[in-house]
Amino acid sequence: MALGPSEGEAMITVIRNIDWLVAYDAATGRHGYVTDGDLAFEGGRITHVGGRYAGAAGREIDGRGFLVLPGLVNIHSHPASEPMNKGWNDEIGSPKLYNSSLYEIMPIFRPDPEGVPAAATVAYAELLRSGVTTLVDLSVAWEGWLDLAAQSGLRVVLAPMYRSARWYTANGHVVAYEWDEAAGLKAMEAAHALVDRAAGHASGRLSGMIAPSQIDTCTPELIKASLAAAKARGLKMQIHAAQSVVEVHEITRRHGLLPIAWLDSLGVLGGDTIIGHGIFLDHHSSVHWPKGGELGRLQESGTSVAHCPTVFLRRGIALQTFGGYVRKGVTVGIGTDTFPHNMIEEIRAALYTSRIVAEDPFDVTTADGLHAATIGGATALGRSDIGRLAVGARADIV
Repeated sequence: MALGPSEGEAMITVIRNIDWLVAYDAATGRHGYVTDGDLAFEGGRITHVGGRYAGAAGREIDGRGFLVLPGLVNIHSHPASEPMNKGWNDEIGSPKLYNSSLYEIMPIFRPDPEGVPAAATVAYAELLRSGVTTLVDLSVAWEGWLDLAAQSGLRVVLAPMYRSARWYTANGHVVAYEWDEAAGLKAMEAAHALVDRAAGHASGRLSGMIAPSQIDTCTPELIKASLAAAKARGLKMQIHAAQSVVEVHEITRRHGLLPIAWLDSLGVLGGDTIIGHGIFLDHHSSVHWPKGGELGRLQESGTSVAHCPTVFLRRGIALQTFGGYVRKGVTVGIGTDTFPHNMIEEIRAALYTSRIVAEDPFDVTTADGLHAATIGGATALGRSDIGRLAVGARADIV
């Protein structure tokens, strides 16, 4: 459940005698277990965590036999398209494009206008079933988006995507770009207007994010204008970057820099920016580029990474490594850039893949995975009231 400011019940609700309660410890900034404890909330805010709640209550729920944990925070998904173009193509990627499906395979199936809300409905339902209460929805703007997002009951961050060019391949081994910078600017303006509408939605659960689509399909001017628009609105910006070897080659061809280093040269790294995927940095074994400390640049600038392991591991691609990013101090959140949208499976995939790539079962802990899917995502979004069960936090509870 995720309650907006006008949706919380006036009565106090208490979940009593919870077998396992995943409570937030402000002193450590981490979660910990409380056994046989109570949790109370009122008006959409948590008022008591752990121990016995002795006050009056309008409603009581028996927590015996249950685990109660904070709602998961998903910072990267594409509900309007992924139920249509992911899952079926796992074994038919482009071998001459480094096994990426982005340029030749994914564009084959796209939902029509009638199919978009159907796809989003399926994705929202799956996300709720897997414990997500806050979702960053990176979709191309579509009619009825705000209404369906509000109807879902999720806390949705609408991130309408736009770009200056489309990519395509005519031969399966060279990616080309068709540029229309004027159309990109027009789409940016429309996206920002939609974000402003989301901020004023009556549900109180919708907000916005600025989302230039991909580093290689956006002009430098569009990227910088996007960050300026995000800062002016007090919002975050997310852009896909370092997500394929093809993209690495394209950015180094254009600018002589790797993707993260190039974004740094534009001045767009920082606490307002989230990197979608961020896999192919200078330390990655597939890059073969002079080392420039790109992981350190992310950490020092406060830039966050949205980690979506499943879509990549299906093609033999992995972050190197999730545990390494965590130990470096990079803020990492979890996303579901795939189908099905199962946040629990995404956390599990992040843990297992990291340990296999590192050849070390201690590369990352389960606690690190849950932290990324809650506190990590909340930190990336600049929020201290979600992703945790703590007094004063939103009553987003699973």
